[in-house]
Amino acid sequence: MNAQVLRPHAEEAYAHELEALSALDDRPRPANWRLSPWAVVTYLLGGELSNGLVIEPKYFGNRRLIEIAVATLVTDRALFLSGVPGTAKTWVSEHLAAAISGDSRLLVQGTAGMPEESLRYGWNYAQLLAKGPAPEALIPSPVMVAMQTGKIARIEELTRIPSDVQDALITILSEKILPIPELNSAIQAVRGFNVIATANDRDRGVNELSSALRRRFNTVVMPLPASLEEEVQIVQTRVEKLGQTLDLPPKAAPLQEIQRLVTIFRELRSGQTEDGRQKLKTPGSTLSTAEAISVINNGQALATHFGQGQLSAADLAASLTGAVVKDPVQDTIIWREYLEIVVKKRQGWEDLYEACTALAGG
Repeated sequence: MNAQVLRPHAEEAYAHELEALSALDDRPRPANWRLSPWAVVTYLLGGELSNGLVIEPKYFGNRRLIEIAVATLVTDRALFLSGVPGTAKTWVSEHLAAAISGDSRLLVQGTAGMPEESLRYGWNYAQLLAKGPAPEALIPSPVMVAMQTGKIARIEELTRIPSDVQDALITILSEKILPIPELNSAIQAVRGFNVIATANDRDRGVNELSSALRRRFNTVVMPLPASLEEEVQIVQTRVEKLGQTLDLPPKAAPLQEIQRLVTIFRELRSGQTEDGRQKLKTPGSTLSTAEAISVINNGQALATHFGQGQLSAADLAASLTGAVVKDPVQDTIIWREYLEIVVKKRQGWEDLYEACTALAGG
């Protein structure tokens, strides 16, 4: 793996774990799967192997959800991971593809203006003009490549894709075939082929899936972390990993600051304090676990390059305010109110209150 790569693919970053699991995995493997379903779940959730190697958890949450997701991919039904932002949908889909196919790069990124060619195939127009429709002029999509090689194709933000383009998947998922009328032929899927799609529950301007397409998927709803401790663990683990990539000191983000940030996010998301005693107004921002990780990384960078080397309340506040306040009118009011009725009265949070109010103009 190239040490200069900012974000290596999952199969590269965790190659040693995948190789160790493959060597020890003696359970039945579906056609073209690199690991058995049991080993895929172990790779995602972590555990200690018989040779003493500890597999690092990639997902912290309900084991049953991951088992359902993996079992779905054994069948001929595609997998649809749905949930609010920051529930690790993309992260889980990438690691599932890496563990099952050894290749997480067969990715289609859904956008509002995406053409049908991104799901099916396109043409090399120079070749097309020179020779007319011919196999060598065809440019396969990641989905077509996955069908030909028996691998997992990933489709991100499926509901961002226009409805008429979404429907190009119906024949692929139901008949496992991709017609190419221009060549009077078709691509038939090789065993092992399947699709993992993700969608954001809170995205605006989405295109709902048709009932015909939805029936082709088994839907798994990815929940937010169940407890404060679980979310803190997720943020801490991901911050440490990203910090290594960004050359940030490993101790630049104290656990206390992570706990404070996650507490604030959880309270503003749920509309009440952690002890349930006080109701709160909720801002329009998502305040997801992924955003918490981003806030901590931003604070780390400030502390490392412009501060004392360790994340302080002032460094945390600088990124925290921007994460909470997306609407400069409504969110600002909600944020100031939260600072006054919760943060100001919380013992040991005086430094964070002062740093946040200074930035908020209080």
